[in-house]
Amino acid sequence: MTTAVLRRSSFSFTFDLLINNMDLNLKIAVDFDGTIVEHQYPAIGEVKLFAFETLKALQKRGCRLILWTFRTGQELDEAVEFCRNNGVEFYAVNANYPEEVMDENTSRKIDADIYIDDKNLGGFPGWPEVWRMITGDEMKIREDKVKRSLRSRLFRKRNK
Repeated sequence: MTTAVLRRSSFSFTFDLLINNMDLNLKIAVDFDGTIVEHQYPAIGEVKLFAFETLKALQKRGCRLILWTFRTGQELDEAVEFCRNNGVEFYAVNANYPEEVMDENTSRKIDADIYIDDKNLGGFPGWPEVWRMITGDEMKIREDKVKRSLRSRLFRKRNK
């Protein structure tokens, strides 16, 4: 088992994530609004805590990520670019595979092994729990840095 330290510059905290050398080989459909970012549609909300770190770690474990979202057109392009700027390049976007051509014979339901969405039964559990549910591993979070970061985010929002 190896340990990867992932850093998130926008919130000035770090966390340790245990990554097994095992290839998961899963196709995972991931919603954008309310899942990767806070729900502010049509605007792009603030990034959910550990979203991009978890998605990048899943990709390192061999998962193919599909962006599965209500967004279309320019709003979709902006979401894809936002994710790309945060280090996540999707296997496909609103499609089963990159070359898929949507027509009346193509089902709108994405063929995936796992669906990560804030609208699921019970709501979105948070990215550390998503990681645990998929990999069986626990995220080891440096609580002191996370608490400092969350405190600064809360106070920053109140002063706006």
